[in-house]
Amino acid sequence: MALELLQIPCLTDNYTVLAHEPSTGETFCVDAPDARPILSALAERGWKLTHLLITHHHKDHIQGLDQLKTQFGCKVYGPEAESDKIVGLDETLKEGDHFDFAGHPVTVFETPGHTLGHICYHLPEDKLLFAGDTLFVGGCGRIFEGTPAQMWNSLSKLAALPGDTNIYCGHEYTLSNVEFAMKIEPNNIDLQTRLHEVREKRANNQPTVPSTIGAELKANPFLRPFSQEIRAYFGLDSASDLEVFTKVREAKDQG
Repeated sequence: MALELLQIPCLTDNYTVLAHEPSTGETFCVDAPDARPILSALAERGWKLTHLLITHHHKDHIQGLDQLKTQFGCKVYGPEAESDKIVGLDETLKEGDHFDFAGHPVTVFETPGHTLGHICYHLPEDKLLFAGDTLFVGGCGRIFEGTPAQMWNSLSKLAALPGDTNIYCGHEYTLSNVEFAMKIEPNNIDLQTRLHEVREKRANNQPTVPSTIGAELKANPFLRPFSQEIRAYFGLDSASDLEVFTKVREAKDQG
């Protein structure tokens, strides 16, 4: 049976997702930016939170953890490499680990860059990727703790997933990401279409998340260092993909 998914806005621009398995009544939540809207959504649907999946240690992803665990006694999963920074983890995870959620296999990817211990959760049979702050719609996370090489390796790992994989990420950053992308790859038809769609959605206060791996490969400049237009923009025609990616990230950081 397919999971029932509910994306919940939290704080200023965060998202979390509830995934509910109707046959067992089990429900997981990805990250805990703020317990209040999560509790409200659960109560409205009569769901009980049984699992909490944490991607990384930043406060805006864990500050609701304690309240949710206290109320539901849910099992909390999170990155082994950040276990010293996240209070309340019940099971720590690393690259290649697997676990079962109500009959749905889950695979863990280590994706250092944004933080050194960041992990993502992939449900291959459900075609779902919970990417946290590694991969955004039209963008990627800022490199706060890792290196450009680590982030590029992490993104490459995610980009290799099937094109119909649905990506849920941690923030609504898409409009800013796409407007930046248009500066460096303005002749990309897929990007032009995306900009129109994103502006319309945001004008109506609609989410631009989720996306798919296939859509990101067509329009996300952080996955497109091979683009001749992007390379020409930066004067990096013969550079490596890593060098181009690094320049794209630096340019976005500089606004």
